[in-house]
Amino acid sequence: MSLDPVLLAVIANRLDTIVREMENTLLRTGRSAVLNMARDFSCALITGDNRLLASAEGLPVHVIGMEFLAEAVTELHDDIREGDAFLHNDPYLGNTHPADHVILAPVFFEGKHLFTAAAKAHQADCGNANPTTYMPFARDIYEEGGVIFPAVRVQRDYEDIADVIRMCRRRIRVPDQWYGDYLAMVGAARIGENRLKALVAKYGVATMEQFVEEWFDYSERRVAHVIAQMPEGTITGHGRHDPFGPLPDGIPINVTVSIDPDAGTIDIDLTDNIDCVPAGVNESRTCAMNNVMTGVFNSIDPDIPHNAGTFRRIHVRLRENCVVGIPRFPHSCSVATTNVGERLVVTTQKAFADAWDGYGLAEGACGIGPAYAVVSGVDWRKNDDPYVDQKFLGSQGGPAGPEIDGWVTYGNAVTNGLMFRDSVEIDEQKYPIRVSEIRVRPDSEGAGRRRGAPGFRVAYGPKHDEMRAFYVTDGHHFPPRGVRGGGDGAPSLPFKLTTDGQEEPLPPIASTDLQAGELLLHLLSGGGGYGDPLARETERVRGDVLSGFITFERARDVYGVVFANTELTDGLAVDGDATRRQRERLRATCGEATIAH
Repeated sequence: MSLDPVLLAVIANRLDTIVREMENTLLRTGRSAVLNMARDFSCALITGDNRLLASAEGLPVHVIGMEFLAEAVTELHDDIREGDAFLHNDPYLGNTHPADHVILAPVFFEGKHLFTAAAKAHQADCGNANPTTYMPFARDIYEEGGVIFPAVRVQRDYEDIADVIRMCRRRIRVPDQWYGDYLAMVGAARIGENRLKALVAKYGVATMEQFVEEWFDYSERRVAHVIAQMPEGTITGHGRHDPFGPLPDGIPINVTVSIDPDAGTIDIDLTDNIDCVPAGVNESRTCAMNNVMTGVFNSIDPDIPHNAGTFRRIHVRLRENCVVGIPRFPHSCSVATTNVGERLVVTTQKAFADAWDGYGLAEGACGIGPAYAVVSGVDWRKNDDPYVDQKFLGSQGGPAGPEIDGWVTYGNAVTNGLMFRDSVEIDEQKYPIRVSEIRVRPDSEGAGRRRGAPGFRVAYGPKHDEMRAFYVTDGHHFPPRGVRGGGDGAPSLPFKLTTDGQEEPLPPIASTDLQAGELLLHLLSGGGGYGDPLARETERVRGDVLSGFITFERARDVYGVVFANTELTDGLAVDGDATRRQRERLRATCGEATIAH
């Protein structure tokens, strides 16, 4: 007999609540700002046979593929028992990239391994050769220099294994900060373990096992129904990561999407891509899969559950030794979670939009530029103690969709707005830095009937001693593209502001040292637009002007909207006759050519 639908919903929501409690534990107890402010972490519940069950508000790049981590634990250890916990960050065994440390705690009830509670958190430092978690120029994992933990047992009987902890504290910079984050991850996983045990005690093992299968079946039916309403066809989307260092032509991206409504399946083929490259931007298997799946989920009904049942209907084809496939050891995957991975997301969702009107999205902004730099130095206020942390001080422009404007707080393509921006006040209190400005970058949006979001303008630097910053910009050469007549977003531009106010262009992917009085300036990309800008409702254009997203000149020259006055108040009025004439002129002269930055 099937479970009562109400009970099915109650248990599903209880699991979601457990994951949220795990996430709140990590947010409130993490030591580094990358966790307790930026929220660069995710939690999930996985079945004992390694299927993703619940992930709440986890980052897409973290949670899709989380089951591979649990799979590595069960394959490598035949003596798993209650009280164990495992530390995993190996990108060749199911993890995203080495900077994402994962704690996996098996959950036993009456001697049976029913679930695994997982907490994944990006580290402020992971022991790399340089003080950064992103090593784009590393030719292999050895040049990265970080410590790799291939599903290593880190707790036995709920106690730390001191050898592992001691090794981490010796290798990782600012060890107290790392250990505080480690304890937060363990605490989150143990919260999940305790709550799951209570849930199983309430409903019984048999009911919970039945729930798992029925929940997966329900999720599969939901996504199959959605796909059945979609048009049939195949399209190949093409994208390209910016050139840098050993890759002067950039990295071409090819994503082939096939929809079969009758079968209720979507197939993604990534095999027609170049081999692994001698740089740190290769995708791990998990990232290659989760990033194209994120592009798919961005393009279909957002209300379907995201779990192993849903994944039965979305097939991703990968090949070994491919830059967006299964990396061949020891090729570096240091930057796997961003950059090329983000290109996979936006290329996939744009392919949907190019092929089928009403589906997909334009391209959102990509890359981890200076506004997201990993910064390090010493703090004169604390006896020159070292510091290292990743900043999240701005936001890149989100992509437009068929009926929605891009999100201003989008962040980047692999997180989909689920991360937070740093608190300026807390950053300046915790670290010896000064944030000079964070503001919207006007006219950086990709114009369209639905516009992409504008990017930000961010500037910050050291207060006293030298600060080193590592960043990995993308979208400098190939900014986010619009679709169906929509315009491209503005490019991502890094600068150094000297003490005399000069803007010195910086390489898009680099490290730089700043002295007191100098600032790191980042003009972040806007998102691509969707549809003809001349079809945008005049009231929406008026709202964009009042919000400071676009100037009066851009409203006139790109959107064809003329105003009767220039009052940035509720009294701002559109001149209807002048707007009609301006739009006619722009259409007559092929207005698309004027969509520039």
